Amino acid sequence: MDHLLNTYARLPVAFTHGQGVWLWDEAGRVYLDALAGIAVNGLGHAHPRLVRAIADQAGQLIHTSNIYRVLRQEQLAERLCRIAGMDGVFFCNSGAEANEAAIKLARLYGHQRGIEMPALIVMERAWHGRTIATLSATGSRKAQAGFEPLVSGFVRVPYNDLDAVATVAERNPNVVAVLLEPIQGEGGIHVADHAYQRGLKQLCEERQWLYMVDEVQTGIGRTGDWFATQQAGVSPDVLILAKGLGSGVPIGACLARGRAAEVFKPGNHGTTFGGGPLVCAAALATLEIMESEGLLANARERGEQLCAGLETGLASMAGVVAIRGQGLMVGIELDRPCGALVKLALEKGLLINVTSDNVIRLLPPLIIEKTEIDRLLSDLIPLVRQFLEGA
Repeated sequence: MDHLLNTYARLPVAFTHGQGVWLWDEAGRVYLDALAGIAVNGLGHAHPRLVRAIADQAGQLIHTSNIYRVLRQEQLAERLCRIAGMDGVFFCNSGAEANEAAIKLARLYGHQRGIEMPALIVMERAWHGRTIATLSATGSRKAQAGFEPLVSGFVRVPYNDLDAVATVAERNPNVVAVLLEPIQGEGGIHVADHAYQRGLKQLCEERQWLYMVDEVQTGIGRTGDWFATQQAGVSPDVLILAKGLGSGVPIGACLARGRAAEVFKPGNHGTTFGGGPLVCAAALATLEIMESEGLLANARERGEQLCAGLETGLASMAGVVAIRGQGLMVGIELDRPCGALVKLALEKGLLINVTSDNVIRLLPPLIIEKTEIDRLLSDLIPLVRQFLEGA
């Protein structure tokens, strides 16, 4: 690691291969992966149909350029728009880039309406990426510190507070869009109320704002539906995807509908690598596998099993503040910092994560089976109990 820039506090393990929800390290020790590369590996590891799709495409064509038509990109765009109810897609390489595209789209939309200094409403505790613009939209001072001056044009309000958004609407004529995570992942697995989401959409319609939803972490089946916003019965103007879309290959997508789909024109935005044949083949295979293997229903059922087990094992214990989430996106909030649990779990052969300092984050692959959820619970619950009793 001597020649890697010091940007990660890496755990002392390196994995050599995986199968399903299991990973093996250099010494041959096996781990249950309850993190899935932070909501990326929805199909688990080495899914044979995904491996075959990537290998077949690599043997035909990996990259040309977006100055030409890309057939796989067109096929993926049609498939995504059909399941999302959207009109068009811009493909890129990551969630941060997809959010950048959405921010640029919103600003250009504002300028086209004659607003010289367009502003976006964003939320406290939000996480939209680490580029300068997405970092400015993010609600973490810890992540922002040292990278000032940040980009202006963002108005921050409390999460799940419709009145706060309405107040901004009355006071700031420059607002052109609202950017929301239906579940805040990095922010601590906080879930937006369905009534709140519907209220935001209505306010956006009344004000001619764009309603933009960041589903980088929640999208592609993580919550038991294709998109978390579907559970609230709301159709966004802009939908932002990444992570689980490619099951491990780097792909992001900014989808738009209606007036939002008409904003960009040739030359307004672009990318060298985004939407290449290889990543689009992987994303197409991901969607096909999820449908044929019933992984949306599995995410719902295994998520219910996981939450029920956690409630039974931990809810009444002193130190456990809340257990929340949807589908296979679950957080356990404790009343104290619990980062030490990550290494304790690793030593036991379990991969988890802690976000917002005191929330255990669980994001297992969508293929996880009942017996594997049982194993996760039998490993994790005693660890949390021991941590709380000994802290």
